[in-house]
Amino acid sequence: MKATYLLPFLAVLLGYFLAIIVKPAKKKTIKLLLAFSGSFLLTMTVSHLLPEVYAYVIEGNNTEIIAEKVDDSMVQRLNDNHHEDHAHDSHDHHNHNHSEADSSNQHNHDHGAMKEIGLFIMLGIVFQIILEYFSKGAEHGHVHVHEKMTSMPWLLFGSLCLHALFEGMPVSQHTHLAWAIAIHHFPIAIILTLFFLQAELNKKFVFMFMIVFALMTPLGTYLSSNLSFLIDYYVPISAFVIGILFHISSTIIFESSEGHKFNLAKLLAIVIGIAFGFFV
Repeated sequence: MKATYLLPFLAVLLGYFLAIIVKPAKKKTIKLLLAFSGSFLLTMTVSHLLPEVYAYVIEGNNTEIIAEKVDDSMVQRLNDNHHEDHAHDSHDHHNHNHSEADSSNQHNHDHGAMKEIGLFIMLGIVFQIILEYFSKGAEHGHVHVHEKMTSMPWLLFGSLCLHALFEGMPVSQHTHLAWAIAIHHFPIAIILTLFFLQAELNKKFVFMFMIVFALMTPLGTYLSSNLSFLIDYYVPISAFVIGILFHISSTIIFESSEGHKFNLAKLLAIVIGIAFGFFV
C-alpha cells in the first residue's frame, strides 16, 4: 500500500534532482522516455482500469468482480448503492418470475449505465483539454521558454496540481496504476524543471512547485480511500479519470516525434511501453 503513495512522489523528486544535477541536454532521449511513458500509461488504462469500470455494469453491477481490488468499505458502499438503485427492479423480478419484461428492463438499465460511463470518459477528456488552456500542455511535456519568469506561474501550477490530484484517485484500488503514473511523471518533472531553470524562475519557487506537484497524486489516492463521497462515486470518478488519461497518453504518443515523421526508435519505445503495460 505504501508503494501507491511513494512511487508517484519519488518519481517527481527523482526527475527534479536529475534535471538539477545532470541537466540532460539530449531532447531525443527525453522524447523517447515520453513515448514509452505515454504508451505504458495508455496500455495500463485500457487493459486494467477501463475493463473494470465496464465490467461493473456488464456483470449487473456485481461488486464481486472488484472485491479483490477494493477495500471492504468500498465494497459495502457499492453494494448498498446497487441495492438502492435496483430495489424496484428486484421486486418486479421476483413477482414476475424472471419474465421477459424484467430482462428487457435490466438490459436497458445496463445499456444506460454504460452510456453514462462513456459520458464521464468524454467529460474527462474535455476537462483535460480545458486544463491545457492554462497549463499550455505541460502535462505531456509541451513547454517552451518565451521570456524570463519573475513570479510563480500560478495558472500552470494550479492546472498541473489538479491534473495530478485526479490521476491519483483510481490508484487507491489499482496499485499497478501507480507505476504508470510514476513513469508518466518522471519525464514531465525533468522537462518542467529544465523549463523553469531556463526561464530563470527563482529556485525556491521551482522546488516548492515540484514538491507540491509530487504530493498531489498521493493526496488524490488518500482522499479517494477515505472520503465517503469519493468512495460512493468511485465508478464515475474512475471513468472521468480514464478520459483524462486517454487524452494525456495519446497526446504524448503523437507529440513525441518531430514533424510526425517515421521514427524507429520512437516506435520501439511505444511497443516496449505497450508490452510492459500489458504484462504488468
